[in-house]
Amino acid sequence: MKKLISVEELFNLMNSEKKYVILDCRFDLMNKTYGVDSYKEGHIEGAFLVDVENDLTDNVREHGGRHPFKNHKDFIKIMESYGVDNDTIVITYDDGDMQGAGRLLYQLNNIGFYNVAALNGGLTSYKENGGIIEKKINTPNFNNIHLDTKIDNSFMVNMEYVKSKLYDKNTIIIDSRSNPRYLGLEEPVDKKAGHIPGAKNYFFMDILNIESMKNGSYKSDEVLRKHFEKLDPNKEIIVYCGSGISLMVNALALDKIGIPYKIYPGSFSDWISYDDNKIVTEKE
Repeated sequence: MKKLISVEELFNLMNSEKKYVILDCRFDLMNKTYGVDSYKEGHIEGAFLVDVENDLTDNVREHGGRHPFKNHKDFIKIMESYGVDNDTIVITYDDGDMQGAGRLLYQLNNIGFYNVAALNGGLTSYKENGGIIEKKINTPNFNNIHLDTKIDNSFMVNMEYVKSKLYDKNTIIIDSRSNPRYLGLEEPVDKKAGHIPGAKNYFFMDILNIESMKNGSYKSDEVLRKHFEKLDPNKEIIVYCGSGISLMVNALALDKIGIPYKIYPGSFSDWISYDDNKIVTEKE
């Protein structure tokens, strides 16, 4: 199943006899209650709320970053509680920034579940295309749901792996954060500023249609290919961000235009948790 779904495809799914679950993954790094507050104000008809901070994030430890993936056992139970089994199609969405939706998608991929797609344009596109909004709090009440899984770490890398690839001629490391954070000019969250040595800066917001999401939040494939034209698809591409959420936007875009990649979920917040890891504060 492709990783992005259009609003039109979502409408077709909702009008079909197929089994599906829609999960609201709206999230704001600086406002911990944004997701639940937004859900109460209105959401896609029938959608359940997923709390990115609690449902998708494990306990923060010395290493692993600010938003480590939920441990597999608990994450599987959480997905089962939403009625997700191996015959379910899962649709994830957010406001259209593709961060929360992308995060859940890749965590499902990590447990070997690929029958999932993120809604391109999110709730914004859904509303602009006439989708029904409801304020009812949908509470999952599923019993005897079983999700068979087979852990897939093939698309993920850890700190040791990234460190072994620094300045490797066959590897490109992508930093998905804003340019000021990449350059270490500002750092609103982490205790250190700068970027992983050798990383190239591709700010995730630069590939989204911010003004209008009626036809999806991602810019056209032509624009995306132009944006990433300096990437050699024959090289290994590793994508990271601050804590493993906004990188998903770049990852989905690369997937959309057929460029292979891997993700570093721990990202910069994990990298700097190791005191001997170097940090660069100039453009590379």
